[in-house]
Amino acid sequence: MTSFEYGYHSLRSRMVEVKRICCIGAGYVGGPTCSVIAQMCPEVMVTVVDVNEDRIRAWNSENLPIFEPGLQEVVESCRGINLFFSTDIDKAIQDADLIFISVNTPTKTFGIGKGRAADLKYIEACARRIADVSSGHKIVVEKSTVPVRAAESIRRIFNANTKSSLNFQVLSNPEFLAEGTAISDLMNPDRVLIGGDETPEGQRAIEALHRIYEHWVPKSKIITTNTWSSELSKLAANAFLAQRISSINSISALCEVTGADVEEVAHAIGTDQRIGSRFLKASVGFGGSCFQKDVLNLVYLCEALNLCEVARYWQQVIEINDYQRKRFSSRIIGCLFNTVTDKKIALLGFAFKKDTGDTRESSSIYISRYLMDEGARLHIYDPKVKKEQIVQDLSYGDDPSRVSRLVTISADPHDACEDAHAIVICTEWDMFKELDYKRIYDAMLKPAFIFDGRRILDSLHEQLQYIGFQVETIGKRVKQRVSLTPKKDTTTPDHHPASKRTKQ
Repeated sequence: MTSFEYGYHSLRSRMVEVKRICCIGAGYVGGPTCSVIAQMCPEVMVTVVDVNEDRIRAWNSENLPIFEPGLQEVVESCRGINLFFSTDIDKAIQDADLIFISVNTPTKTFGIGKGRAADLKYIEACARRIADVSSGHKIVVEKSTVPVRAAESIRRIFNANTKSSLNFQVLSNPEFLAEGTAISDLMNPDRVLIGGDETPEGQRAIEALHRIYEHWVPKSKIITTNTWSSELSKLAANAFLAQRISSINSISALCEVTGADVEEVAHAIGTDQRIGSRFLKASVGFGGSCFQKDVLNLVYLCEALNLCEVARYWQQVIEINDYQRKRFSSRIIGCLFNTVTDKKIALLGFAFKKDTGDTRESSSIYISRYLMDEGARLHIYDPKVKKEQIVQDLSYGDDPSRVSRLVTISADPHDACEDAHAIVICTEWDMFKELDYKRIYDAMLKPAFIFDGRRILDSLHEQLQYIGFQVETIGKRVKQRVSLTPKKDTTTPDHHPASKRTKQ
């Protein structure tokens, strides 16, 4: 039994009871996490606060600010009962027994550590505000992804800015959510990690949070560690997952040259129990709010601690990801006769993955910019990403007039493909498997290309070629038909999935 487990059992009868929870930050982590806590702990009052009035207004409406399968039902089951969304941050802090900090921790864009280190200005602002308005005993929980020893910085702020009558305990409770499955991940987590001090006060704080999760999580899945192990475990988990994606993507490049199929290779190595099949899906690269940020954070940490060889190892994970995006973009340009200037290209999918509207670090952004640099006219469709978000992502660091000139946001995938030279699939939305590709082909310029950056059309390659498409995909050389265009008196059979006939 570890010292943490011993402390956990010996202090159970002396624990702090948590009746009110405050979460600072109503984003992708704070909103879903606290909604599930409110649903599973009906006796606990949960208030999610944010400085963004529009975001809070959306949480209190029928149109939530984020899309996540199952989230709407969870929110509606307890909103106004024991789940509240508010901009009154100070009151929520004052009333709370336990405070989650779930604010953004972006990568620094200037100064020391630019492009790699986490910017903790929002974390620090939260700590100072909590210290300023609090009284009595508070448990403050890091929920945002932070670099190792960030909890120590929060403690120093508390110690320097609090009165003797005020007592804080700082815990680390990193999230391990995958967007698109966040509610399922929260309801049935692989593990819940809680890090804290070995002191009696620290152990009591751990137990208080432990009891919250015990409402629905088996005790065997709730892991307690020291604070620094908890913080590093979050970075390490995301780094390992990103590493697997970059590894299989590096193999996909080799497959395209040698004639192997990366899907077959991934299946073969995934059957090895020592390796497993998860995160071996070749694609245009990983995105999202965490993978790149956390790997870069790990690189910076290693460099700061003079672990240069370790830093270079993890930096290569990022470089392979960038290489995959550029390689895919270059393949598009090469197939389109080495020029895409003034050519219309339909880009299907802008979210970084399916079942979410999140575009942070989406490969679609990078691919769009590469093609725009070559003068391509992009018509972009995504079922969940709003037009304003796409324009904002592509305008960041770019000339807005260039974006308005080269980018059109389409409300329908068929409209996006009309008169296009090529279709580029960047997000694995299931709906893209069900499009009427015969109708799309008929409306495109010829030769018509499909670039499948997510390997979602594998089962349709033969049918797509029968229609007349030239198909290009990640990690595989698709053997093209001698004649890509069917004879005039030939129609695609009704039973072909690639041809969905619409009734007039």
